[in-house]
Amino acid sequence: LMDDKLLNLDQFKSLLKKFISLDKKEIIKSLLDSNLSGRGGAGFPTGLKWDFCSKEKSKKKYVICNADEGDPGAWVNRVILEGDPHLLIEGMAIAAYATGSQRGFIYIRDEYPLGVERVKNAIKQAEEKGLLGNNILGSQFSFQLEVVRGAGSYVCGEETGLLLSLIHISE
Repeated sequence: LMDDKLLNLDQFKSLLKKFISLDKKEIIKSLLDSNLSGRGGAGFPTGLKWDFCSKEKSKKKYVICNADEGDPGAWVNRVILEGDPHLLIEGMAIAAYATGSQRGFIYIRDEYPLGVERVKNAIKQAEEKGLLGNNILGSQFSFQLEVVRGAGSYVCGEETGLLLSLIHISE
């Protein structure tokens, strides 16, 4: 499956090169103006979340993708994880650049072993092409990304539950 997705890495490279040449504030302003909302049930504006994070003074910032998807019959994340995980990685890299984050986690429910495998493979491919890691595309932007297998609990689909689980798993 992943060999046919290598073409997407060329598109990812072009897009990422464009974004890292832009001013971070302009990226966030464009996102705010677009009124794009998150994929979660609350529909929280993505631009606001990125704006809050970009203004945070902490030296350590993280981008976290909640791909736990605990609702019965919900398969939206699974389709992306298994079908084209480069789309997810691309979005996370752009979010990391715009917010000043250096590290990211993709929290995938343990019941999605194929999704875990394909995302890990896509991360490896992106690293090999210089689209993840240190000094991406010769820039000052560095972003490390890793997969965390979820604890198999419905509560981990909620933001604070997911963060507590992530802390517990990484200890």
